[in-house]
Amino acid sequence: MKNKFRIAVRKFDAFEKTIDDIWDAFCKETTCTLELDAVSLDLHPLYDTIIKDNGLANGTWDVSLINTDWITEANSKNALVNLAPYITKNPPDDFPDGWSTSLLEKQEFGEKVVGLPFHNGPECLIYRKDLMESSIEQKAFQKKYGKALNPPKTWDELLEVAEFFNRPKDNLYGTTFAAYPDGHNTVFDFCLQLWTRGGELVHENGKVMVNSNAAKEGMEFYRAALKNTKALHPDSRNFDSVKSGMAFANGELATMVNWFGFASMCEVIPQSKVKGKVDIAIVPSGPNGEGVSLNAYWMYAIGTGSQHKNIAYDFIRFAINTENDKLLTLNGGIGSRKSTWHDKEVNSKVPYYYKLEELHKNTKSLPRKSNWSEIGDIIDQLVLKVINTSEDIEHILTAAQKEINLIEKG
Repeated sequence: MKNKFRIAVRKFDAFEKTIDDIWDAFCKETTCTLELDAVSLDLHPLYDTIIKDNGLANGTWDVSLINTDWITEANSKNALVNLAPYITKNPPDDFPDGWSTSLLEKQEFGEKVVGLPFHNGPECLIYRKDLMESSIEQKAFQKKYGKALNPPKTWDELLEVAEFFNRPKDNLYGTTFAAYPDGHNTVFDFCLQLWTRGGELVHENGKVMVNSNAAKEGMEFYRAALKNTKALHPDSRNFDSVKSGMAFANGELATMVNWFGFASMCEVIPQSKVKGKVDIAIVPSGPNGEGVSLNAYWMYAIGTGSQHKNIAYDFIRFAINTENDKLLTLNGGIGSRKSTWHDKEVNSKVPYYYKLEELHKNTKSLPRKSNWSEIGDIIDQLVLKVINTSEDIEHILTAAQKEINLIEKG
Protein backbone atom coordinates (compact mmCIF):
# COMPACT_ATOMS: atom_id res chain seq x y z
CA MET A 1 0.00 0.00 0.00
CA LYS A 2 3.05 2.30 0.11
CA ASN A 3 2.36 3.75 -3.35
CA LYS A 4 -1.40 4.07 -2.83
CA PHE A 5 -3.46 6.55 -0.86
CA ARG A 6 -6.61 4.78 0.28
CA ILE A 7 -9.81 6.62 1.16
CA ALA A 8 -13.02 4.93 2.34
CA VAL A 9 -15.95 6.91 0.95
CA ARG A 10 -19.66 6.85 1.73
CA LYS A 11 -21.29 5.66 -1.49
CA PHE A 12 -22.88 8.71 -3.10
CA ASP A 13 -22.09 10.10 -6.57
CA ALA A 14 -21.46 13.63 -5.31
CA PHE A 15 -18.96 12.40 -2.71
CA GLU A 16 -17.14 10.14 -5.14
CA LYS A 17 -16.82 12.74 -7.89
CA THR A 18 -15.72 15.48 -5.50
CA ILE A 19 -12.97 13.44 -3.87
CA ASP A 20 -11.66 12.36 -7.28
CA ASP A 21 -11.65 15.98 -8.46
CA ILE A 22 -9.98 17.28 -5.32
CA TRP A 23 -7.30 14.58 -5.36
CA ASP A 24 -6.38 15.45 -8.96
CA ALA A 25 -6.10 19.14 -8.05
CA PHE A 26 -4.12 18.31 -4.89
CA CYS A 27 -1.58 16.23 -6.81
CA LYS A 28 -1.09 18.99 -9.38
CA GLU A 29 -0.48 21.55 -6.65
CA THR A 30 1.78 19.42 -4.44
CA THR A 31 3.39 17.03 -6.98
CA CYS A 32 2.12 14.12 -4.84
CA THR A 33 2.81 10.90 -6.76
CA LEU A 34 0.68 8.49 -4.74
CA GLU A 35 -2.12 6.73 -6.61
CA LEU A 36 -5.60 7.37 -5.22
CA ASP A 37 -7.57 4.28 -4.26
CA ALA A 38 -10.96 5.65 -3.23
CA VAL A 39 -13.48 2.92 -2.46
CA SER A 40 -17.19 3.75 -2.16
CA LEU A 41 -19.19 1.77 0.36
CA ASP A 42 -22.73 1.70 1.69
CA LEU A 43 -23.20 2.55 5.36
CA HIS A 44 -22.89 -0.90 6.94
CA PRO A 45 -19.85 -2.00 4.92
CA LEU A 46 -18.20 1.37 5.57
CA TYR A 47 -18.73 1.06 9.33
CA ASP A 48 -17.52 -2.53 9.30
CA THR A 49 -14.28 -1.85 7.47
CA ILE A 50 -13.19 1.32 9.28
CA ILE A 51 -14.32 0.50 12.83
CA LYS A 52 -15.49 -3.06 13.35
CA ASP A 53 -12.58 -4.53 11.37
CA ASN A 54 -10.17 -1.82 12.62
CA GLY A 55 -9.36 -0.61 9.10
CA LEU A 56 -8.41 2.89 10.27
CA ALA A 57 -6.19 1.58 13.04
CA ASN A 58 -4.44 -1.18 11.09
CA GLY A 59 -3.52 0.84 8.00
CA THR A 60 -6.13 -0.49 5.58
CA TRP A 61 -7.30 3.09 5.11
CA ASP A 62 -5.32 6.33 5.21
CA VAL A 63 -8.42 8.52 5.34
CA SER A 64 -12.11 7.82 5.75
CA LEU A 65 -15.31 9.75 5.62
CA ILE A 66 -16.86 9.21 9.04
CA ASN A 67 -20.15 10.46 10.44
CA THR A 68 -21.06 11.85 13.82
CA ASP A 69 -22.77 8.58 14.82
CA TRP A 70 -19.45 6.71 14.76
CA ILE A 71 -16.88 9.32 15.77
CA THR A 72 -16.99 8.62 19.52
CA GLU A 73 -16.60 4.88 19.08
CA ALA A 74 -13.72 5.34 16.64
CA ASN A 75 -12.00 7.72 19.05
CA SER A 76 -12.44 5.31 21.97
CA LYS A 77 -10.66 2.65 19.90
CA ASN A 78 -7.74 5.00 19.19
CA ALA A 79 -8.45 4.64 15.49
CA LEU A 80 -8.23 8.35 14.66
CA VAL A 81 -5.21 10.64 14.46
CA ASN A 82 -5.34 13.70 16.71
CA LEU A 83 -5.30 16.59 14.24
CA ALA A 84 -4.78 19.30 16.86
CA PRO A 85 -0.96 19.46 16.46
CA TYR A 86 -1.33 19.64 12.66
CA ILE A 87 -3.97 22.37 12.97
CA THR A 88 -1.78 24.37 15.35
CA LYS A 89 1.18 24.16 12.97
CA ASN A 90 -0.72 24.69 9.70
CA PRO A 91 -4.43 25.44 10.22
CA PRO A 92 -7.04 25.25 7.44
CA ASP A 93 -7.94 28.63 5.99
CA ASP A 94 -10.10 30.67 8.39
CA PHE A 95 -10.20 27.91 11.01
CA PRO A 96 -12.31 27.74 13.15
CA ASP A 97 -14.29 30.90 12.36
CA GLY A 98 -15.17 29.77 8.84
CA TRP A 99 -17.52 27.08 10.19
CA SER A 100 -20.56 27.00 12.42
CA THR A 101 -19.68 25.68 15.89
CA SER A 102 -22.37 23.04 15.32
CA LEU A 103 -19.99 21.41 12.81
CA LEU A 104 -16.90 21.45 15.03
CA GLU A 105 -18.09 20.06 18.35
CA LYS A 106 -18.68 16.35 17.74
CA GLN A 107 -15.07 15.65 16.78
CA GLU A 108 -13.53 17.40 19.79
CA PHE A 109 -12.53 15.25 22.76
CA GLY A 110 -10.82 17.41 25.36
CA GLU A 111 -7.79 18.86 23.61
CA LYS A 112 -8.09 16.39 20.73
CA VAL A 113 -9.61 17.11 17.32
CA VAL A 114 -10.14 13.91 15.32
CA GLY A 115 -11.98 15.10 12.23
CA LEU A 116 -12.65 18.08 9.97
CA PRO A 117 -16.06 18.87 8.39
CA PHE A 118 -16.82 17.46 4.95
CA HIS A 119 -20.58 17.37 4.31
CA ASN A 120 -23.53 18.56 6.38
CA GLY A 121 -27.11 19.65 6.06
CA PRO A 122 -29.66 19.17 8.84
CA GLU A 123 -32.94 17.42 8.18
CA CYS A 124 -35.75 19.63 6.96
CA LEU A 125 -39.06 19.53 5.15
CA ILE A 126 -38.44 19.43 1.40
CA TYR A 127 -41.39 20.13 -0.86
CA ARG A 128 -42.44 20.87 -4.41
CA LYS A 129 -43.16 24.58 -4.40
CA ASP A 130 -44.57 24.43 -7.94
CA LEU A 131 -47.31 22.14 -6.63
CA MET A 132 -47.79 24.00 -3.36
CA GLU A 133 -48.07 27.39 -5.09
CA SER A 134 -50.25 26.27 -8.02
CA SER A 135 -53.55 28.19 -8.10
CA ILE A 136 -55.28 25.08 -9.43
CA GLU A 137 -53.98 22.94 -6.58
CA GLN A 138 -54.77 25.62 -4.02
CA LYS A 139 -58.39 25.86 -5.15
CA ALA A 140 -58.78 22.08 -5.14
CA PHE A 141 -57.25 21.78 -1.67
CA GLN A 142 -59.45 24.59 -0.31
CA LYS A 143 -62.53 22.89 -1.72
CA LYS A 144 -61.60 19.49 -0.29
CA TYR A 145 -60.32 20.49 3.14
CA GLY A 146 -61.84 23.93 3.71
CA LYS A 147 -58.48 25.60 4.34
CA ALA A 148 -55.48 27.04 2.50
CA LEU A 149 -52.76 24.85 1.03
CA ASN A 150 -49.46 25.62 2.75
CA PRO A 151 -46.25 23.76 3.56
CA PRO A 152 -47.24 21.49 6.48
CA LYS A 153 -46.18 22.59 9.96
CA THR A 154 -47.34 19.48 11.83
CA TRP A 155 -46.98 15.75 11.13
CA ASP A 156 -50.74 15.39 10.74
CA GLU A 157 -50.75 18.20 8.20
CA LEU A 158 -47.90 16.47 6.35
CA LEU A 159 -50.01 13.35 5.85
CA GLU A 160 -53.02 15.44 4.86
CA VAL A 161 -51.02 17.26 2.18
CA ALA A 162 -49.40 13.97 1.15
CA GLU A 163 -52.77 12.29 0.63
CA PHE A 164 -53.90 15.25 -1.46
CA PHE A 165 -50.90 15.00 -3.79
CA ASN A 166 -50.74 11.21 -3.92
CA ARG A 167 -51.38 10.37 -7.58
CA PRO A 168 -49.96 6.94 -8.49
CA LYS A 169 -51.25 7.15 -12.06
CA ASP A 170 -48.94 10.15 -12.54
CA ASN A 171 -46.06 8.42 -10.71
CA LEU A 172 -46.41 11.08 -8.02
CA TYR A 173 -46.66 10.16 -4.35
CA GLY A 174 -47.40 12.36 -1.36
CA THR A 175 -44.39 11.67 0.83
CA THR A 176 -41.99 9.03 2.10
CA PHE A 177 -40.07 8.00 5.17
CA ALA A 178 -36.64 6.46 4.69
CA ALA A 179 -37.47 3.25 6.54
CA TYR A 180 -34.61 1.09 5.30
CA PRO A 181 -33.22 -0.89 8.27
CA ASP A 182 -29.59 0.21 8.28
CA GLY A 183 -29.27 1.40 11.87
CA HIS A 184 -29.45 5.03 10.75
CA ASN A 185 -32.53 6.09 8.84
CA THR A 186 -35.04 4.51 11.20
CA VAL A 187 -33.05 5.79 14.20
CA PHE A 188 -33.11 9.33 12.80
CA ASP A 189 -36.87 9.08 12.25
CA PHE A 190 -37.36 7.85 15.81
CA CYS A 191 -35.43 10.81 17.17
CA LEU A 192 -37.27 13.35 15.04
CA GLN A 193 -40.63 11.96 16.11
CA LEU A 194 -39.48 12.10 19.73
CA TRP A 195 -37.92 15.56 19.70
CA THR A 196 -40.66 17.25 17.70
CA ARG A 197 -43.16 16.08 20.31
CA GLY A 198 -41.27 17.65 23.20
CA GLY A 199 -39.42 14.48 24.24
CA GLU A 200 -35.75 13.96 25.06
CA LEU A 201 -33.55 11.02 24.12
CA VAL A 202 -30.98 11.49 26.87
CA HIS A 203 -32.13 12.38 30.36
CA GLU A 204 -30.41 14.26 33.17
CA ASN A 205 -28.70 11.10 34.40
CA GLY A 206 -27.03 10.73 31.00
CA LYS A 207 -29.00 7.59 30.15
CA VAL A 208 -30.88 6.97 26.90
CA MET A 209 -34.64 6.74 27.38
CA VAL A 210 -36.90 5.41 24.62
CA ASN A 211 -40.09 4.52 26.52
CA SER A 212 -41.48 8.01 27.17
CA ASN A 213 -44.98 9.23 26.33
CA ALA A 214 -43.52 11.34 23.51
CA ALA A 215 -41.82 8.27 22.04
CA LYS A 216 -45.07 6.31 22.22
CA GLU A 217 -47.00 9.09 20.53
CA GLY A 218 -44.33 9.36 17.84
CA MET A 219 -44.25 5.65 17.12
CA GLU A 220 -48.05 5.47 16.96
CA PHE A 221 -47.94 8.14 14.28
CA TYR A 222 -45.05 6.43 12.48
CA ARG A 223 -46.81 3.06 12.39
CA ALA A 224 -49.95 4.61 10.93
CA ALA A 225 -47.94 6.67 8.44
CA LEU A 226 -45.97 3.70 7.09
CA LYS A 227 -49.24 1.85 6.50
CA ASN A 228 -50.88 4.78 4.76
CA THR A 229 -50.93 3.66 1.14
CA LYS A 230 -52.92 6.77 0.24
CA ALA A 231 -49.95 8.99 1.09
CA LEU A 232 -46.66 7.07 0.89
CA HIS A 233 -44.36 6.11 -1.94
CA PRO A 234 -44.70 2.31 -2.27
CA ASP A 235 -40.91 1.80 -2.02
CA SER A 236 -40.58 3.63 1.30
CA ARG A 237 -39.53 0.55 3.26
CA ASN A 238 -36.65 0.01 0.86
CA PHE A 239 -35.60 3.67 0.82
CA ASP A 240 -32.59 4.96 2.66
CA SER A 241 -32.05 8.72 2.59
CA VAL A 242 -30.14 8.57 -0.70
CA LYS A 243 -32.78 6.53 -2.55
CA SER A 244 -35.62 8.69 -1.26
CA GLY A 245 -33.65 11.77 -2.29
CA MET A 246 -33.24 10.38 -5.79
CA ALA A 247 -36.96 9.58 -5.97
CA PHE A 248 -37.72 13.20 -5.09
CA ALA A 249 -35.27 14.45 -7.74
CA ASN A 250 -37.01 12.16 -10.22
CA GLY A 251 -40.31 13.93 -9.58
CA GLU A 252 -41.91 11.03 -7.70
CA LEU A 253 -42.62 12.89 -4.43
CA ALA A 254 -44.50 16.03 -3.42
CA THR A 255 -42.95 16.27 0.06
CA MET A 256 -40.45 14.52 2.29
CA VAL A 257 -38.45 15.09 5.45
CA ASN A 258 -34.84 14.44 4.56
CA TRP A 259 -31.37 15.95 4.71
CA PHE A 260 -30.99 19.44 3.25
CA GLY A 261 -28.48 18.04 0.78
CA PHE A 262 -31.18 16.22 -1.14
CA ALA A 263 -33.01 19.49 -1.74
CA SER A 264 -29.81 21.10 -2.98
CA MET A 265 -29.05 18.07 -5.14
CA CYS A 266 -32.29 18.64 -7.07
CA GLU A 267 -30.89 21.94 -8.36
CA VAL A 268 -27.48 20.73 -9.50
CA ILE A 269 -27.56 17.15 -10.76
CA PRO A 270 -28.23 16.71 -14.51
CA GLN A 271 -30.89 14.01 -14.05
CA SER A 272 -33.09 16.12 -11.75
CA LYS A 273 -36.64 16.61 -13.05
CA VAL A 274 -37.57 19.18 -10.40
CA LYS A 275 -34.90 21.84 -10.80
CA GLY A 276 -36.32 25.22 -9.82
CA LYS A 277 -39.42 23.60 -8.31
CA VAL A 278 -38.16 22.93 -4.78
CA ASP A 279 -38.14 24.74 -1.46
CA ILE A 280 -37.54 23.84 2.18
CA ALA A 281 -39.05 24.55 5.60
CA ILE A 282 -38.51 23.38 9.17
CA VAL A 283 -39.34 19.81 10.16
CA PRO A 284 -43.04 19.38 11.12
CA SER A 285 -43.93 19.04 14.78
CA GLY A 286 -46.27 17.09 17.00
CA PRO A 287 -49.16 18.76 18.85
CA ASN A 288 -47.06 19.46 21.97
CA GLY A 289 -43.71 20.15 20.39
CA GLU A 290 -41.90 22.28 17.86
CA GLY A 291 -39.98 21.67 14.67
CA VAL A 292 -36.46 20.50 15.47
CA SER A 293 -33.80 19.49 13.00
CA LEU A 294 -31.36 16.64 13.40
CA ASN A 295 -27.73 17.66 13.04
CA ALA A 296 -25.50 14.85 11.83
CA TYR A 297 -22.58 15.38 9.52
CA TRP A 298 -19.68 13.73 7.73
CA MET A 299 -16.02 14.42 8.38
CA TYR A 300 -12.63 13.56 7.01
CA ALA A 301 -10.57 11.55 9.52
CA ILE A 302 -7.08 10.06 9.34
CA GLY A 303 -6.45 6.51 10.50
CA THR A 304 -3.81 5.92 13.16
CA GLY A 305 -2.48 3.07 11.03
CA SER A 306 -1.84 5.26 7.98
CA GLN A 307 1.70 5.34 6.57
CA HIS A 308 0.95 8.70 4.96
CA LYS A 309 -0.27 10.86 7.87
CA ASN A 310 1.42 14.09 6.77
CA ILE A 311 0.13 13.76 3.21
CA ALA A 312 -3.29 12.85 4.61
CA TYR A 313 -3.47 16.05 6.66
CA ASP A 314 -2.24 18.17 3.75
CA PHE A 315 -4.91 16.59 1.56
CA ILE A 316 -7.69 17.18 4.08
CA ARG A 317 -6.58 20.76 4.68
CA PHE A 318 -6.65 21.31 0.90
CA ALA A 319 -9.98 19.50 0.53
CA ILE A 320 -11.83 21.78 2.94
CA ASN A 321 -10.61 25.09 1.56
CA THR A 322 -13.14 27.60 0.29
CA GLU A 323 -12.90 26.54 -3.35
CA ASN A 324 -13.28 22.82 -2.71
CA ASP A 325 -16.06 23.25 -0.16
CA LYS A 326 -17.96 25.09 -2.87
CA LEU A 327 -17.03 22.40 -5.41
CA LEU A 328 -18.65 19.74 -3.22
CA THR A 329 -21.83 21.81 -3.21
CA LEU A 330 -21.88 22.29 -6.98
CA ASN A 331 -21.34 18.53 -7.38
CA GLY A 332 -24.45 17.79 -5.31
CA GLY A 333 -23.12 17.55 -1.75
CA ILE A 334 -23.34 20.18 0.97
CA GLY A 335 -20.37 22.37 1.76
CA SER A 336 -19.74 23.07 5.42
CA ARG A 337 -18.25 26.54 5.29
CA LYS A 338 -20.32 29.63 6.03
CA SER A 339 -18.82 31.17 2.88
CA THR A 340 -20.45 28.45 0.79
CA TRP A 341 -23.81 28.90 2.47
CA HIS A 342 -23.88 32.58 1.49
CA ASP A 343 -22.04 32.31 -1.84
CA LYS A 344 -23.86 34.23 -4.59
CA GLU A 345 -23.29 31.60 -7.28
CA VAL A 346 -24.42 28.80 -4.98
CA ASN A 347 -27.58 30.69 -4.00
CA SER A 348 -28.31 31.49 -7.62
CA LYS A 349 -28.34 27.74 -8.33
CA VAL A 350 -29.93 26.73 -5.00
CA PRO A 351 -32.12 29.70 -3.97
CA TYR A 352 -32.68 28.46 -0.41
CA TYR A 353 -29.04 27.65 0.38
CA TYR A 354 -28.67 30.60 2.73
CA LYS A 355 -31.31 28.99 4.97
CA LEU A 356 -28.70 26.48 6.16
CA GLU A 357 -27.35 28.86 8.77
CA GLU A 358 -30.83 29.30 10.26
CA LEU A 359 -31.47 25.54 10.25
CA HIS A 360 -28.28 24.98 12.23
CA LYS A 361 -29.55 27.24 15.01
CA ASN A 362 -32.35 24.82 15.98
CA THR A 363 -30.83 21.36 15.90
CA LYS A 364 -30.35 18.40 18.18
CA SER A 365 -27.72 15.70 17.84
CA LEU A 366 -27.43 12.05 18.73
CA PRO A 367 -25.57 11.42 22.01
CA ARG A 368 -21.81 10.98 22.01
CA LYS A 369 -21.45 7.46 23.34
CA SER A 370 -18.78 4.90 22.48
CA ASN A 371 -21.51 2.20 22.53
CA TRP A 372 -23.92 4.22 20.39
CA SER A 373 -23.86 1.72 17.51
CA GLU A 374 -25.23 -0.96 19.89
CA ILE A 375 -27.92 1.38 21.20
CA GLY A 376 -28.71 2.51 17.66
CA ASP A 377 -29.21 -1.11 16.61
CA ILE A 378 -31.78 -1.57 19.39
CA ILE A 379 -33.65 1.58 18.32
CA ASP A 380 -33.49 0.34 14.73
CA GLN A 381 -35.08 -2.97 15.76
CA LEU A 382 -37.62 -1.12 17.89
CA VAL A 383 -38.78 0.91 14.89
CA LEU A 384 -38.88 -2.17 12.66
CA LYS A 385 -41.14 -3.91 15.16
CA VAL A 386 -43.37 -0.85 15.20
CA ILE A 387 -43.83 -0.80 11.43
CA ASN A 388 -43.73 -4.54 10.70
CA THR A 389 -45.85 -5.99 13.51
CA SER A 390 -49.08 -5.27 15.37
CA GLU A 391 -47.37 -5.71 18.76
CA ASP A 392 -48.37 -3.19 21.40
CA ILE A 393 -46.11 -0.15 21.01
CA GLU A 394 -45.74 0.42 24.74
CA HIS A 395 -44.56 -3.18 25.09
CA ILE A 396 -42.04 -2.70 22.26
CA LEU A 397 -40.66 0.44 23.89
CA THR A 398 -40.42 -1.16 27.32
CA ALA A 399 -38.56 -4.19 25.95
CA ALA A 400 -36.14 -1.96 24.05
CA GLN A 401 -35.55 0.14 27.17
CA LYS A 402 -34.55 -2.97 29.13
CA GLU A 403 -32.00 -3.89 26.45
CA ILE A 404 -30.59 -0.37 26.44
CA ASN A 405 -30.35 -0.37 30.24
CA LEU A 406 -28.22 -3.52 30.10
CA ILE A 407 -25.86 -1.90 27.60
CA GLU A 408 -25.65 1.29 29.66
CA LYS A 409 -24.66 -0.73 32.72
CA GLY A 410 -21.71 -2.04 30.72
